[in-house]
Amino acid sequence: MAQYGPRLVVPIDLKKKPWEQQHPLHNRWHPAIPAVEEVRGGEVFRVEMVDFSGGGITKNYSAEDIKYADPSISLESPALSMAPPTPRLVVSIDIKKKPCEQKLPLHNRWHPQIPPVAEVKAGEIFRVEMVDWTGGVIKDDNSALDVHYLSGPIRVLDEDGVPAKPGDLLAVEICNLGPLPGDEWGYTATFDRENGGGFLTDHFPCATKAIWYFEGIYAYSPHIPGVRFPGLTHPGIVGTAPSMELLNIWNERERQVEENGLQTLKLCEVLHSRPLANLPSTKGCHLGKIQKGTPEWERIATEAARTIPGRENGGNCDIKNLSRGSKIYLPVFVEGANLSTGDMHFSQGDGEVSFCGAIEMSGFLELKCEIIRGGMKEYLTPMGPTPLHVNPIFEIGPVEPRFSEWLVFEGISVDESGRQHYLDASVAYKRAVLNAIDYLSKFGYSKEQMYLLLSCCPCEGRISGIVDSPNAVATLAIPTAIFDQDIRPKTKLPVGPRLLRKPDVLRCTYDGNLPITKNPAATM
Repeated sequence: MAQYGPRLVVPIDLKKKPWEQQHPLHNRWHPAIPAVEEVRGGEVFRVEMVDFSGGGITKNYSAEDIKYADPSISLESPALSMAPPTPRLVVSIDIKKKPCEQKLPLHNRWHPQIPPVAEVKAGEIFRVEMVDWTGGVIKDDNSALDVHYLSGPIRVLDEDGVPAKPGDLLAVEICNLGPLPGDEWGYTATFDRENGGGFLTDHFPCATKAIWYFEGIYAYSPHIPGVRFPGLTHPGIVGTAPSMELLNIWNERERQVEENGLQTLKLCEVLHSRPLANLPSTKGCHLGKIQKGTPEWERIATEAARTIPGRENGGNCDIKNLSRGSKIYLPVFVEGANLSTGDMHFSQGDGEVSFCGAIEMSGFLELKCEIIRGGMKEYLTPMGPTPLHVNPIFEIGPVEPRFSEWLVFEGISVDESGRQHYLDASVAYKRAVLNAIDYLSKFGYSKEQMYLLLSCCPCEGRISGIVDSPNAVATLAIPTAIFDQDIRPKTKLPVGPRLLRKPDVLRCTYDGNLPITKNPAATM
């Protein structure tokens, strides 16, 4: 198995004094102080350290230790801590085990009767670990032939031990997050068109995959060379369990789309991801603690909603800015809220256009919850026929990469055949993404490489115009600094052969017979 993450060269044991460490520390500069370790150029390595006092200044609510501290000498005094404890681990993951083999079995459906695996109290900071969204099916290898697995549900109580109630609002703060130690890698992929495809599956029908490796906050891929960028790590899925009434609403409306959409929805002629909706199915179903093969499992598996789309409970919203410091205000539909999370992303572009399209990874979240009693009625306005037709509110945190220069691509609601659509933002965004892919492929990349890149890099998608009939206008902004070359248009055109960026993404053949959409003007 490959070794991921930085190599630990200087470990620290917080229970030991500076001179008792495996590699004794020093507090002077001198050329004769011997080295304790060796590293090589280009190697990513980890150094742990004590605070500057060597543990002499404590978490105790007293200033006596600092009053007598000598800034040049490490202190030794132990003290009891009154500070908040380290986040409690409530859902742990062993990356060597399958989802159904975990200590607390994972689930990949929404249903009110999936039992909680843990309890937390409002105000408590707790840690949830998670597998990547496929449950480890997709590997770090040279194959592109490789379903959301969620950690939870977690029952939320207030400080007095009273559970969250239907009609409350659950405020979930993301205190910290990141990849699981020792598993610092991810992938971006497209599914075969016969297996669902992605936003542009009629242009890119083959299964493809790119592997990414992490260097701190940065990601790079051997399959898309010449690109490196900081990730805005976030969970793709955070949600509460639906009530039975809400679950029935989901299943009925999505069944209507799946059964009648091809005949009634003109957009199906332009967007080709299939199926139109993923209805309840026992195939591949995991229901946490509910034992497979029992009558209870059989009943719930035929009712439970798939986790693929976002819905009223939050779920798979894939909002790339929900990183450290963010808050999610989720409606509560069942007692205890039954909070679940998963689908961790190291980075994602707006829209996650290739479908399996962020840098998918295993990871952890450290969360803190607050219960706002009666908050659904107070803050969420129903947009539908029942009080259940509400949507969460998201508060974006203060941490994100900073870019100063962007190249912006526009799309309008005219499809590849030249047909006009009326204020259709989906068609406009598809056109913007296609424009960007075609442009970037002029700089030595394959179009498949750019399709995956635009799905996972920190690009910004916008609906720029939605009122000027007949065209909606969508834009896709790409930070130019992520490339190792200048990608802006120039007055002097390049002459001679372009540098072909090799290796390309991993790919399989497309063995289906569905037609591929072509740009009629591309060969002119």
